[in-house]
Amino acid sequence: MKEIPKTKTNIPDNMEVATLGSGCFWCIEAIYQDLVGVKDVKSGYSGGHIDNPTYRQVTSGTTGHAEVIQFFFDPKVISFEEILEVFWSTHDPTTLNRQGADVGPQYRSAIFYHSDKQREVAEFYKSKLDGSGSFDSKIVTEITPFSNFYVAEDYHQNYFNDNGMQPYCQMVIRPKVEKFKKVFADKLKK
Repeated sequence: MKEIPKTKTNIPDNMEVATLGSGCFWCIEAIYQDLVGVKDVKSGYSGGHIDNPTYRQVTSGTTGHAEVIQFFFDPKVISFEEILEVFWSTHDPTTLNRQGADVGPQYRSAIFYHSDKQREVAEFYKSKLDGSGSFDSKIVTEITPFSNFYVAEDYHQNYFNDNGMQPYCQMVIRPKVEKFKKVFADKLKK
């Protein structure tokens, strides 16, 4: 198997980067775009063994990539802990390779950490949540070192905002976004 080079990410000054997967990237993109302190949310693919994958390749479930979002955040405005609070609250981290009707390893729950601090925070909160009984089943979220990120095709970017009237957006994304906005009203961009 060919070695995939690590993706270089140019992080703006005073910002950090996060790469998260929690099912369909259209859903999580719509949520994180509205978070205060978050900038430049991109849908894409991460964690696999294929260089520059296409959507068709990733949805086959054979590339090892997950549908993810990657974004920058200002840690003076929103902490990685707060980002993960939203993450754990807006999907089911106990279902392996599935979110709702979306099934396959490309829809897995995953945190691709960019630093030891991000790894420690993710592992701490995963363990704390598992021990709290917040979920009926054990959390299966993958916590893996970041290696690569490939921006998805243009039509996947800003999907919910551009296609909000489509049936998938109305039935799947809109309820998640509405719930998120109620629970995290204090963390929304004005």
